[in-house]
Amino acid sequence: MNRIQNKSILVTGASAGIGAACAKRLAADGARLVLWARRRDRLDEIKARLAAEFGVTIDVDAVDVRDRAAVGAAVERMSAVPDVIVNNAGLAAGLDNLHEGDPDDWDRMIDTNIKGLLNVSRAILPAMVERNSGHVVNIGSIAGHVVYPKGNVYNATKFAVRALTEGMNIDLLGTKIRVSTVDPGACDTEFSLVRFHGDEKRASTVYDGFTPLGAEDVADVLRILGPIRAELKLHHDPRGHADGERQAENLAEELARPNVDFIVAPPTVPFEDHDQPGQPDRQRREQKMKPDG
Repeated sequence: MNRIQNKSILVTGASAGIGAACAKRLAADGARLVLWARRRDRLDEIKARLAAEFGVTIDVDAVDVRDRAAVGAAVERMSAVPDVIVNNAGLAAGLDNLHEGDPDDWDRMIDTNIKGLLNVSRAILPAMVERNSGHVVNIGSIAGHVVYPKGNVYNATKFAVRALTEGMNIDLLGTKIRVSTVDPGACDTEFSLVRFHGDEKRASTVYDGFTPLGAEDVADVLRILGPIRAELKLHHDPRGHADGERQAENLAEELARPNVDFIVAPPTVPFEDHDQPGQPDRQRREQKMKPDG
């Protein structure tokens, strides 16, 4: 049964990459979409394409999630409180030793990856709490579990996403609102082009020697109940369940193995069914993947 159909789902950072792939996957399942990004022209193109292909209702709005006032104004323009928030907007800027890094890059990552998630969640969660239903899905990264050379501030922002996900679950204990994170490994999107400030030559070498994920893989995992590409390995991080359970597991040992594509953190309730508990099977495969953004 498709319980995504007719659900209202907000996707931030929806103009490209993982956000655009999630929009397409959710549209195919019949969701009513609200798409936010800074680039309105791209949003309009995506809206026209998906509406024509899938016949779904799509609202778009040019929103910079770093701007708290702009986020609040965009929420006021929404016709209804969404059933699901997909906090996808995020980026990496620069790849330098900390003592050689550009503080402007740091601000850009912190303001987007952390403050943007906070701005959107703070603006919408009160209405979800009042309604007592909803699901927040934060798009994190394996970089929020394992630090890599010169990742420093980007790693810190993704560790923060992980901590905020667990903290939000604790804060929402006793409600029917769920908060999850999907943490991909290396994914071939505009990520590296943005990180290297448009340097196409440098960005093109990032995935040399291995096959990265595609944005569509992340969109498939986001659906939880949908088909997951056969060769992917899915690791379920059991910590911080919405019911307060703390199950011990040696996550560091698991992540030390070079074949983790995704970390899916609690709660593992499919976001199209807020009331029924569930837990996806852990899927283990042998494909080697490098932890990255």
